[in-house]
Amino acid sequence: MRSSNPALITNPFSGGFGLVSESDAMTIRGTVSKTAILLLLVLLPGAWVWRQFYLAGQHSGAAQIWMFGGMIAGFILSLATIFKKNWAPITAPLYAVAEGLFLGGVSGIFEKSYPGIVIQAISLSMATLLVMLAAYQGGWVRPTERFKWGIIAATGAIALVYFASMILGFFHVHVPLITGSGMFSILFSVFVVGIAALNFILDFDFIEQGSRGGVPKYMEWYGAFALMVTLIWLYIEILRLLAKINDRR
Repeated sequence: MRSSNPALITNPFSGGFGLVSESDAMTIRGTVSKTAILLLLVLLPGAWVWRQFYLAGQHSGAAQIWMFGGMIAGFILSLATIFKKNWAPITAPLYAVAEGLFLGGVSGIFEKSYPGIVIQAISLSMATLLVMLAAYQGGWVRPTERFKWGIIAATGAIALVYFASMILGFFHVHVPLITGSGMFSILFSVFVVGIAALNFILDFDFIEQGSRGGVPKYMEWYGAFALMVTLIWLYIEILRLLAKINDRR
């Protein structure tokens, strides 16, 4: 099974887990509970950094240190989780905490520029998650091989555009498609949000296959981690989209 989600693209079921007893196997219910724990671990440090950001006012250097520290730590922990899946019971919660620190700072920055944008982004992100879950459970969208490869190709293209934009940024060259608030830039953000949302379908399929395949229970943490990667990506992209729309008003 393949996925455009970085947590799933390495085919988590290719490791040959062997026989696992029913009590020690991954379940959907267990994955849901782990996802709830990770979500809480994102929200608590996020709220703390958010508060520090607003208490500091214009002197928010400490909050920014936490934000960038969380971003770097989150990236390292995500790689550790992807390549050492049996570490997920430890690295996935640590990843959630690190991302909470990062998102708290990012949300504070956006909220200062666009009051009310954060609650809108959170609401839209959670609504998208629920809609995609309903679509998956209802059989309206199924991750066929063609569907999976389409999402992989689209996500790869997005990653290349972002990487090229980052490199050009070092030379003070800005890509209007990403940084501007023109119509093409907004349409690009809508496309990215759509691809991020479709990753939920692949995440749900991964969790369902894992629960049926009798993989070890620590894979519940890995499945929850994969869901959080998609949810965090979606939230950031929705923030960017809403900011662009606000800039056009």
